Amino acid sequence: QTLHVTQCSQTSTVLLAAAKPRLFLLSNSAQNDGKVHVLLLSSWRSGSSFMGQVFSQHPSVFYLMEPAWHVWTKVEKPRAGLLRMAVRDLLRSLLQCDFSVMDSYFPENAHVSSLFMWTVSRALCSPPACSITARNESQCRQKCDVKGLQKVEKACRTHSHVVLKEVRLFELKSLYPLLQDPNLDLRIVHLVRDPRAVYRSRDALPGKLMFDSTIVLEQKDIPAAEVQYSVMQEVCHSHLEIYETAILKPPPFLEGRYKMIRYEDMARNPLKEVSDIYQFVGLEMTKQMEEWIYKTTHGKGKGTGKQAFQVIPRNATQVSEAWRTMLPHSKVKRVQEVCGEAMELLGYRSVHSEEEQKRLDLDLLLVRELR
Repeated sequence: QTLHVTQCSQTSTVLLAAAKPRLFLLSNSAQNDGKVHVLLLSSWRSGSSFMGQVFSQHPSVFYLMEPAWHVWTKVEKPRAGLLRMAVRDLLRSLLQCDFSVMDSYFPENAHVSSLFMWTVSRALCSPPACSITARNESQCRQKCDVKGLQKVEKACRTHSHVVLKEVRLFELKSLYPLLQDPNLDLRIVHLVRDPRAVYRSRDALPGKLMFDSTIVLEQKDIPAAEVQYSVMQEVCHSHLEIYETAILKPPPFLEGRYKMIRYEDMARNPLKEVSDIYQFVGLEMTKQMEEWIYKTTHGKGKGTGKQAFQVIPRNATQVSEAWRTMLPHSKVKRVQEVCGEAMELLGYRSVHSEEEQKRLDLDLLLVRELR
């Protein structure tokens, strides 16, 4: 009973926090005139950290990585479905540079470092959020961790684009109020990746994603051997639902505000794909960004071990194809069973034997026009 009371109390705190942004809309709408708001939606191990940096490194962008982490970690035994509205309202507030909503998630006398993965945001490691322009994350951690979020709000308001990257949203319908909000010019960039590659990446990190997996599976008691496949099924279903909602039967207010990108397309032609995304959200490609994108997608890193959660120079094409030689065909077959419908719709060709899987001359990415 004690645990139940605690959970109810924490859930109430989260829901109360979610209600705050609605009071903010009326008094601050003028501050958002001309600002573009972007939600980068994806799932774990899909290249979203790299895509987040494609935005974060741009000088016009104020970027935050996965703010819904604060919601998911606030409640005891949370469930993804239960918290989706709290996540939605947190995002609404942050998109409008109102960080007072974080009072319900942070301890008293919070610092900038209370924000999840804050050092990956260029905007938080440079003026006006910080007194210096940090050369790297280490220097940012040492020099930019000031008390309070006033400078964070100021930095947010001085950028033309606010971008939030999120892996904890599994459908679009809860976002409809944001898309219909006249104070927001919201664009949705939806990043997907071959489920077999996602599974291989998750399989290489046992235990690292257990907390989030439990929430995705709504706290269900699932045999350990089946957890990864069950998570993949939920992830694939969410991509399918988001795509169908936005492309096959979009409501009028979603027209022209959704763009899908496949990680594999990005790996093969990064400059073209990033240019298309920038055009979609109204950003200019710069020479510095071109150089950063080329360097980051043409390195030697493998994206495993300590590098798994870092954006470092890697050979993006090799990383995207690594599952074909590293994943047993029995596991590939099982992923194809739970994700077959999504793979077909998103343009990923199935393999039917180990020989076919390892034939790297056989292109498994179907050429198709994705918005």
